[in-house]
Amino acid sequence: MDYIGLDSGSTTTKGVLFADGQLRAKYLVPTAGNPKGAIETVLTHLKADTGNTDYQLITTGYGRKLVAADLVITEITCHGKGAEYLHPGVQYVIDIGGQDCKTISLNGQGNVLDFNMNDRCAAGTGRFVEVMMGTLGEQIQVLDNFVADATPVKINSMCTVFAESEVISLISKGEAREDIALGTLEAIAKRISGQYAKLRPKHGEPVLFTGGLSQSQAFSKVLSEHVGAPVDTNPLSQFAGAIGAAQIGMKKLG
Repeated sequence: MDYIGLDSGSTTTKGVLFADGQLRAKYLVPTAGNPKGAIETVLTHLKADTGNTDYQLITTGYGRKLVAADLVITEITCHGKGAEYLHPGVQYVIDIGGQDCKTISLNGQGNVLDFNMNDRCAAGTGRFVEVMMGTLGEQIQVLDNFVADATPVKINSMCTVFAESEVISLISKGEAREDIALGTLEAIAKRISGQYAKLRPKHGEPVLFTGGLSQSQAFSKVLSEHVGAPVDTNPLSQFAGAIGAAQIGMKKLG
């Protein structure tokens, strides 16, 4: 039996295919305001990879109920199991998505002990970084190179609208764009560290960083400094929710 785990996010839609217990394929597309269409695109690609019409579909994320699935699971649960797959024994996870930020504590076996989520404000999300980089005239994809030699400028506002105005004001005062960008990362990391602290984490215990922004080594470094612990990533970190969905499906439906 093959298993497809699908994470329908607000910004991107991710899917993974497991066959014989092994990860065989993965696919990601922008959600682009059409979550059902994005889901169908991901499924089409993964079905082509498996060549097998006999599979179980497990969905999670914002759009998890938009298609018929064999199992529908909440995203926090999936992120816990996905984190365990990527980093066995991990106890803490910070996931920064396009529109939310989750901090999760686990029992060392992928089961959620506690969590909190900011999904009502863009501050501390990938969207916040994207907007700030756009205001600076750069794409988020070049973030690491852009801030490589920067010295952070303090950003006071964490409201996207006010922060954008603050960035424009700093540019007009002659502050270097890369310094402003790094200042934005510092401000986000400071906010997230406060959210993370609510979990009462063990001092210095490693954290697994997942979500789209986890691809940024520069931000991982800044985040590590603010939470006071090593922050680890994985090439598959952006697929954590989808992987967790598939893992749970294999156990419950296998």
